[in-house]
Amino acid sequence: MLVRLLRTHLAPYRTWLVAVVVLQGLGVIAALTLPSLNADIIDNGVAAGDTGYIWRVGAVMLAVSAVQLLCSVGAAWYGGRAAMSLGRDLRAALFHRVGTFSAREVAHFGAPSLITRTTNDVQQVQMLVAMASIIAVTSPIMMVGGVVMALREDLGLGWVLAVTVPALCVCVAGVVSRMVPSFRLMQVRIDEVNRILREQIAGIRVVRAFVRERDETRRFARANDDLTEVAVRAGRWMATLFPLGLLVVNMASVAVIWFGGHRVDEGQMGVGALTAFLSYLMLIFMSVVMATFMLMQVPRSAVCAERVAEVLDTRTSVTPPTDPVEPDPARRGWLDLDRVSFAYPGADAPVLAEVSFSARPGQTVAVVGSTGSGKTTLVNLVPRLVDATVGAVRVGGTDVRRWRAEELWAQIGLVPQRAWLFSGTVRSNLLHGRPEATEEELWEALEIAQARDFVAASPEGLDAPVSQGGSNFSGGQRQRLAIARAVVRRPAIYLLDDAFSALDVATDARLRAALRPITRDATVVVVAQRVSSILEADLIVVLDDGRVVGEGTHAQLLAECPTYQEIVASQLGVEASGGVA
Repeated sequence: MLVRLLRTHLAPYRTWLVAVVVLQGLGVIAALTLPSLNADIIDNGVAAGDTGYIWRVGAVMLAVSAVQLLCSVGAAWYGGRAAMSLGRDLRAALFHRVGTFSAREVAHFGAPSLITRTTNDVQQVQMLVAMASIIAVTSPIMMVGGVVMALREDLGLGWVLAVTVPALCVCVAGVVSRMVPSFRLMQVRIDEVNRILREQIAGIRVVRAFVRERDETRRFARANDDLTEVAVRAGRWMATLFPLGLLVVNMASVAVIWFGGHRVDEGQMGVGALTAFLSYLMLIFMSVVMATFMLMQVPRSAVCAERVAEVLDTRTSVTPPTDPVEPDPARRGWLDLDRVSFAYPGADAPVLAEVSFSARPGQTVAVVGSTGSGKTTLVNLVPRLVDATVGAVRVGGTDVRRWRAEELWAQIGLVPQRAWLFSGTVRSNLLHGRPEATEEELWEALEIAQARDFVAASPEGLDAPVSQGGSNFSGGQRQRLAIARAVVRRPAIYLLDDAFSALDVATDARLRAALRPITRDATVVVVAQRVSSILEADLIVVLDDGRVVGEGTHAQLLAECPTYQEIVASQLGVEASGGVA
């Protein structure tokens, strides 16, 4: 999965990666020549007392060092750009993919996991590319080149390399094999910490309301301690690696000095060659250590790549139409549900079952029912936040699955059950409804939504700041701003999902009266808990366990629908319900 992800998203940056390979190769070759040149100075220049030779070779060494520096800087620049560009592209791809998801896919992954995958997981893959740009080319060339150059200095000490290199590889493989499971588990523990932290931050009011601070603190502490335990375990193995490798290299260095000293004494090699051999031995060790650092990053990045690819490979259940149709202007605002059912995959029972009703412009349809009866799911079917599993939802006489998404959404003004505002200003939130709306139209929408007073009372007016989620406004103010956002759009169909629940009765009445003139040519679907607010609806649909158990006006349902009678009696009392228990 990691290889496929990198191959796909690094393809546009092949030129940069080639430049990294070339520059790193040249830099390593330059680094490998320096010990040999140093040996020439010692054995030929110093031994012969030739100052000119020393200056000439020294100048060459300075030039080689400059080349090595430039190549390293250039490789790091190109590698860094490739890694950062990969991270940018992956984040953009994830954002775009999640933007196409229906409510079903979002619920499957969960918002905390999607955020973690877009940030932390992408960063781990990005880090691997950055490390590989420096190490993946340098390490093997340096190891092989170091062995070749060391043998070129003196073949008689080759047996030391024959023992040292395999010993280093065995030590590294042993340590890494024990670190990999810890790194995999560490990623799982990081997800758990992120999940608990997000839950506690999002639900802080519930935690405080039920005095659960100590319990939540202990729950977070357990997850935090579990992560620390795994991290410490991996850290111990990582701390073991360097001294273990250094022990092998130091033992090899002692062997080189001991046996090399005898060869120098016998005139079989020079002092400079012995010094160069030791330098190449240290370069080999450094190449092994660098390769190990990258190998330690691979398992974490592989896990993260799988999680990123899982999101990118998921296709939304709300697929765009292959043969979209043009809307019929004569049927603007028509809404029909024809024997609609909806069930989540693997669910024992459907959320909605064979729901049918029709509404035309100028009509108001109210949907009532107990908690969990499927009211919000029904509303979500109209803008295709989810798709019906059976039956058809028609807008303007056409199945919503044959509409282009942008054209369908342009017909609908949705006020969700939870009024959500985006960080910015009141103006920027209202312009979500219609970006080209004028200031007069914005104030008119606020007037209709009974929000003009508190917006005008702010010194900034329309430019009053809105924090994330609209947390600097009360629940009722958020609902009124969300209604104003829908009014700005002037859609053909208004979907009001329990949009008046946070309003007092007087404000509710004024808002509905103000809405009536502008919705005269539009269809209004209202999900309501308050029976008093839907008495004048043209059609009331009563849901119970996802099925329609009553349909008609308030008077008709009072006479014929026991479920509706119970709802009315529970809210208005026996007298208000006309004596029906």
